[in-house]
Amino acid sequence: MEATTIYAVELEHISKTFPGGVQANRDITLRIEQGEVHGLLGENGAGKTTLMNILYGLLTKDTGRIKIRGEEVELHSPLDAIRRGVGMVHQHFKLIPTLTVAENVVLGNEPMYKSSDGLFHPLARAFAHGFLRKSAETWVPSVDRMLPMNLGKAEDVIRRLGEENGMPIDPHAKVRDLSVGLQQRVEIIKLLYRKSDILILDEPTAVLTPQEVDEFFDTLKLFRKQGKTIILITHKLREPMALCDHITVLRDGALVGTVDRKKTSAEALAEMMVGRPVIFRVSKKEAVPRSVVLELKDLHVKDDRGLLKVRGVSLEVRSGEILGLAGVEGNGQIELVEAIIGLRKPVSGEILVDGNRITGFKPRKVRETGVGYIPQDRHNQGLILDFTIKENLVLGGHYLPPYAVGPRSLLLNPKGISRFADEQVKDYGIKVKTPSDLASMLSGGNQQKVIVARVLGSKPRLLVALQPTRGLDVGATEYIHKLLIDMRDKGVAVFMVSADLDEIRSVSDRIAVIFEGQIVAVKSPTKTDEKDLGLLMAGHRRETPSAEAAT
Repeated sequence: MEATTIYAVELEHISKTFPGGVQANRDITLRIEQGEVHGLLGENGAGKTTLMNILYGLLTKDTGRIKIRGEEVELHSPLDAIRRGVGMVHQHFKLIPTLTVAENVVLGNEPMYKSSDGLFHPLARAFAHGFLRKSAETWVPSVDRMLPMNLGKAEDVIRRLGEENGMPIDPHAKVRDLSVGLQQRVEIIKLLYRKSDILILDEPTAVLTPQEVDEFFDTLKLFRKQGKTIILITHKLREPMALCDHITVLRDGALVGTVDRKKTSAEALAEMMVGRPVIFRVSKKEAVPRSVVLELKDLHVKDDRGLLKVRGVSLEVRSGEILGLAGVEGNGQIELVEAIIGLRKPVSGEILVDGNRITGFKPRKVRETGVGYIPQDRHNQGLILDFTIKENLVLGGHYLPPYAVGPRSLLLNPKGISRFADEQVKDYGIKVKTPSDLASMLSGGNQQKVIVARVLGSKPRLLVALQPTRGLDVGATEYIHKLLIDMRDKGVAVFMVSADLDEIRSVSDRIAVIFEGQIVAVKSPTKTDEKDLGLLMAGHRRETPSAEAAT
């Protein structure tokens, strides 16, 4: 007789429509077995996060049923889900930077001292009992709620949870001082602290370096051995193919199907996601580099704390080529890019664009020299989410004709802005009802298309792209890669910074490797492999940048 399958979660005929008529989930039925890692795969905007926000109690369903461990439940808030052992780590972390790790973990579930711990004098108890005429049974718990937090005990628990699960963390550290990878640890430890055994992880590797991804995989494998159920929301293919037992694919808010990971392939999953075959290897002709557009000469740059992060970098990027900068995050890439685009003043050295010297803190002047910039954080640096799509499409050039008119171009020209927006929405395939919609209503991939359309619409001579496909699904990533190569073929110099080695190797014409703020090698993608690049990125082997740098 076959054993009955035990389901940790059952979602039956779930539908959800947002105000405005956007149907995010359409009659989705999903069953997740106890103790498995279940992948929830789909493009940005497919409805994955909405479905899991319903399971976590952040959103209410319009129709359908939810069962947790066989019990039908109604979830009105995350607290209802947490009480049933469901926890969620969101793609954009819900941490307070100024608080410590321990304070963030216990927030909302603070461990308080009790009067029985000896902190409250018996005479005071008798005094209050007599004068307030309340029974001790009623009064003492009220006092307990006014006593200070027993944070020391929580710190011990947090330290132990981190060590037991391969995620060591300092409970006293301020969250603002932690790397993104360590901040994610804090979020996961928060779930463990609350004894969650159904863990929802929303795009957990989108902000991690390759090394951090490997460590994260080890942690999830340990959780599975402990019997925890893990739901992995992702648009990438590496994670589900490496970790998951079953994979469910959503497209346009509907269920495409659930497959056994051992009986599928990355190619098949990609086709389920986007509805067509996806080409994984970037197709491009050989680059024809021409004149030097960007030249860095012995550049030194400090970070916000005054520490030297870029140490004597010298590089050239030519018209008609893509130079990829590979490195583990935190090795000076951001400071280098900010110096190039005028957001950070170098300590010493020179930045030349078409022979013109760039100085710090003049991003508008840098744009006017022909530099376009695709930032890594589309929410905080690339878009103003409360602005319309057409307003975002002209940001940075809004003071120039045809977007501005009148004396000294002091007035915005609505007709010029609308005309440009309509053209860009059509040319770049931005999926939107109208350019007058807010940018916040777009999926991640379409938000990135708005940024790219704005940047390329300014016809740059140099394009600086910092993690241009971070957080994007396979379809949007394929699209961005084709655009970068198309810009290269039109004679634009492209400087791409990425922590994704597959992206670096497939898109770049030359690869520079940065470690501790220095260029340790310049390689040809056809003459190096991922292992070699990984060693260089980790600082295990130093090489003097060779003549390849100039070829």
